[in-house]
Amino acid sequence: MRNYTLLSLGISALILATQHAQAQTTNCAPRDAMVERLAAQYGERRQAMGLGNNNTTVEFFAADADGSWSVIVTAPGGMTCLVAAASAFQLTDDPLVDTSAGT
Repeated sequence: MRNYTLLSLGISALILATQHAQAQTTNCAPRDAMVERLAAQYGERRQAMGLGNNNTTVEFFAADADGSWSVIVTAPGGMTCLVAAASAFQLTDDPLVDTSAGT
């Protein structure tokens, strides 16, 4: 259930994140450097990921200790951009909505 919640959160930011990443260049670096920085400076580790537009990879990182979180988007060439970061990360156990019944 935890993975579905995190994936839903990542997908919710997907459209904004991929569009914002294309316009933003100051918060970009090679993916390995970005992931290392998130771990070393903020204690964040990857919590969820998904595929975005144009074959980009969207990843959600968060720190268990203080609740900081970040969303990064990686282009197929390997350049990664930080598109969102904040605090107060929380895991939830909300059930997924059953959309198969129709309304």
